[in-house]
Amino acid sequence: MTAVVALRPVRRWIRRTQASHRDRGELLGTVYTVVFSVAVIAVMAQDTLKAVFSPLVPHLSGAGALAAATVCAGLLFLTLRRLGPVTVSRPAAYFLLTAPISRRRLLSPALRAAAFGAGLAGAAAAFGILGNAVASGSSLLVATGALTGVLLTLVASAAQSRPRLASLTDAAARVALALGLAVLVAEATGWTPPPAGGEIATSAVVPVTGALTVLAAAAFLLGVRDLARTPDHEILESAKTAGTLADSVYGIEPSFLAEMLERRYWARRRLRSVTLPRSLPPLTGQDLLLARRRPARLLWTAASTTMPLLLAGAPRWVLTIALLTGTVIAARATTATVKTDAGNPVLLRLLGLTSRQVVQQRLWVPAVIGAVWATVALALLQLAGTLPSGQWWLLGLAVGPVGAASAVRAARAGFVRNDLIPIDTPMGSVPTGPVVYAFAGVDLLILALPTVIALVRDVPLTPAMIAVQFAAAALGIRAYLSWTTGPERVGLSAS
Repeated sequence: MTAVVALRPVRRWIRRTQASHRDRGELLGTVYTVVFSVAVIAVMAQDTLKAVFSPLVPHLSGAGALAAATVCAGLLFLTLRRLGPVTVSRPAAYFLLTAPISRRRLLSPALRAAAFGAGLAGAAAAFGILGNAVASGSSLLVATGALTGVLLTLVASAAQSRPRLASLTDAAARVALALGLAVLVAEATGWTPPPAGGEIATSAVVPVTGALTVLAAAAFLLGVRDLARTPDHEILESAKTAGTLADSVYGIEPSFLAEMLERRYWARRRLRSVTLPRSLPPLTGQDLLLARRRPARLLWTAASTTMPLLLAGAPRWVLTIALLTGTVIAARATTATVKTDAGNPVLLRLLGLTSRQVVQQRLWVPAVIGAVWATVALALLQLAGTLPSGQWWLLGLAVGPVGAASAVRAARAGFVRNDLIPIDTPMGSVPTGPVVYAFAGVDLLILALPTVIALVRDVPLTPAMIAVQFAAAALGIRAYLSWTTGPERVGLSAS
């Protein structure tokens, strides 16, 4: 019989061994850098933070505030489910997960950290909703939001070890998210919800907050006791997710996370052979098949067309950035194949296709998806009366292909080049590779400059502006194909 070893001496030995290979003050230096960076960013963006958390003119009604809280809770729960929430570091997963030590003591720090982070996120969401609500509420609702975040963490932890509960809670979170977005969109389009009863009394919030406190404490104790039931494969999967996310942030390499998500999605799918449409070019048919095999992503893409409408009350530059960003993200639905072609052009050589033919064929599906997304988003803004007079939805037909070209160029960029010479600034060295990688694809959004000018200036849209946008999109994409591809070259990496 294997004897259980105390975990604390093992962790102490690991920390001492790690400390012997580090420079003195390295941890303090890291903490100082993080805290100082957060403080500087908070000071620089204090006006933006005030506009987000406490605008001068609140616009959320009682139903809107409840819908916003539902959306925040759904997003927080789905994020926790994707991250674990019970996880360990990758070295601990390799060496301590199978060791004869207490599983509860090994996993409880992760549960505490996840509950603390979710509590902070819930408090921030409650504070922002209170600042944007027309009816004032008690400041104790911030504590209620924090306790809700802790309870969502414990529910996600319980779902991690119970597949049926996981599927049920995930479906409930998606439904709640969809209903909350529907209420917010309805209110943004002119629906008048029933009037609220006025300010929420503190005497009504205190017992609710107290009951949630007792419930959260009891649930946390039960959650710690239940940690031993968490399967190894769930812990390993969450450890890979957290480790890959940390690598992506530390190395400024988002392709690590994107590739992991793609591999994980397709590994869980049972695929069957399907004949590609003969009426379409082969690579376009492959992209169309790829989009059809991800219906959930298409549904969320369709639902995200309402995001610019929800930002109608924000400054025009925020609305413009949201429109362009949403178009590019929608167009990236099938650009993973472009990244594969750029890294391994074996299939292209077998098909006898040149780089120009490949990019032309790969552009069709992203261009259609981006055009539909931008057209629907602008049509919703126009129907809600947010935009001046004019046929704004026509601009989506031109902005969509621009977003597709931006997404394809970003996919062709490959990995971050860390061999480039860094840039010396008074605040330290700035690595050149991540900066170049971050702007890969963003530079092509200059082709949407006519739309940006029309939205920022908030002037009526004329047919001449629409014609200029279509001409800029057509000429710009044509120039991009001519300069970055060739009729005799196969490789796609040089974009």
